[in-house]
Amino acid sequence: MSGSTPPWKRRIRIKRWDAAEGPSEAVRDDDGRGSSTSEDASLEAAHRSEVTGDPTAAGVVERHDADAVEAPGAEVQQARRRTDAMKDGVRKSGSVARTGMVKGGSAARTGLVKGGSAARTGMAKGGSAARAAVGYLADRIIDIAPRVPVRDLATLRAHFPGLGPEQLADKLVAGAAAASSTVGAGVGAAAMLPVPPAMTTELAAEVTGVAAIELKLIAELHEVYGVRPAGGLKDRSSAYLTSWSQERGIDVSKPSTMNVALGGQMKRELRQQIMKRTVRNLPTLMPFLVGAAVGAAMNRRDTKKLAERVRTDLRRFQVPWDALPELPPLATPEDALQIED
Repeated sequence: MSGSTPPWKRRIRIKRWDAAEGPSEAVRDDDGRGSSTSEDASLEAAHRSEVTGDPTAAGVVERHDADAVEAPGAEVQQARRRTDAMKDGVRKSGSVARTGMVKGGSAARTGLVKGGSAARTGMAKGGSAARAAVGYLADRIIDIAPRVPVRDLATLRAHFPGLGPEQLADKLVAGAAAASSTVGAGVGAAAMLPVPPAMTTELAAEVTGVAAIELKLIAELHEVYGVRPAGGLKDRSSAYLTSWSQERGIDVSKPSTMNVALGGQMKRELRQQIMKRTVRNLPTLMPFLVGAAVGAAMNRRDTKKLAERVRTDLRRFQVPWDALPELPPLATPEDALQIED
């Protein structure tokens, strides 16, 4: 083996791995040729690999390992793309939701505005209709006031002989309370099977009938206590209407009271009294004869209460019968109403 390189002088040549052939083992340099530049580079790379422990320093990195290093970067990119897509979807859905909420809020506000406007319109129409009905009833009561037959003091003393002013007044109140109770029971019986279109007519009939009975009672109480209002039939009727609407007696010694009785304030107070009586008489329309009992009781109570307030005022400026001047008899109206005494 002359000319061969001794083993201790042989250099180990390291080949780079190939994907097709796989890693090649170190081969001995048996051809006896000297080291080349590439071999020196290989030795230096191997030395760096041994010192640093990094296989890439020697170039011994497989291609599939490089793919494995690159693979996580691809997955990160794909995850980022998915995250961006999700963010984009969330932004779009949020925008759609905000748009829907804005449109829904606008529609809700529009509906509320329209509903409020319709409610106000309905209330305005209902209020106008109620005022018109009350005004009609006030005109009806003003028309029937002069037609209410009133007995003067001489006639009353002849009908109830031997009674003093208070006993006579008690008789008048009892008769009027019974008459108004009969009206309430009659209207309640008519409303036994309520018919909505007829309810307003029934209420109007009850208010008008009770008003006529109470106007007659007020006029005759003024006769009993000796305080007949001055003037003709129209003036006395206006005074009695004022007494009924204000629920008090008329002081004929005060001209201001008579001026109010003949003015526009009487009509306003009359409308208020009619409205109060109408609302108070609503239970009369209860079905199955319940309204009849309720109407009778309420009308009797209201008539007695009105009479007591009027009598309290009349007692303050009562004129005894012996001190009364000679008063002309009261004429009966031509078209007088038929009211039980």
